[in-house]
Amino acid sequence: MHTLQVINEQRNIQASCTTMDLSRLISRLLWIILGCAGLLIGYVQAQDSTKSGPPGDPRQDMIKALAASTPHPSLGKEARVFDRLVGTWDCDYSFHLDDGSVRHKKGELLVGWVLDGRAVQDIFITYPAEGEKDRRMGTTIRFFDTTLKQWRIVFISPQFNYVVTVQGRSIGDRIVLRGVDTDGAPIRWSFNDIKSDSFVWRGEKSHDGGKTWKLEEEHRMKRRIG
Repeated sequence: MHTLQVINEQRNIQASCTTMDLSRLISRLLWIILGCAGLLIGYVQAQDSTKSGPPGDPRQDMIKALAASTPHPSLGKEARVFDRLVGTWDCDYSFHLDDGSVRHKKGELLVGWVLDGRAVQDIFITYPAEGEKDRRMGTTIRFFDTTLKQWRIVFISPQFNYVVTVQGRSIGDRIVLRGVDTDGAPIRWSFNDIKSDSFVWRGEKSHDGGKTWKLEEEHRMKRRIG
């Protein structure tokens, strides 16, 4: 009897130990699962934080509100006049000087829809030449005047206190805009040889009331991909 009692006690102890080991194992598994879940939650939050970025700077709110991804439906077919130029272009600028020489500079042109797609804005950037510190920048706002049935354009170059307005429309495969320069002389700006990946912008001026035109600028644009 004593021997049987000892055997039973040993069995009870073994069973108790097995139960305790199982409990410990389950407890450890639960901690591992909870730990992995915590890591996963942290990873997801980190990814969301990366996507959304830090809280917005109120000083940038105007820039965010300015941009539009597409033209406004009210523009109809007129939207295509400048929509085909939306994007970023690498520029080979050429300036025709009075002595007959041509000065070349490099830069870029950025074009996009703004103001809920009712206007197109661009930024002309000229890279600093050797010895220069600052790049040159100018910006254009273009919108279709539904009364005049023409595109009206305002170009501003703050570095040179320069503001000029022109207006016009598509003529065949070209866009031709006319106005008056700050010295009162007629000017003609045009977009020529427009293709999906390139076009040529020309700036001309007349000193005889529009009878003849002198080429002052000719800029060749190549669409930047990627």
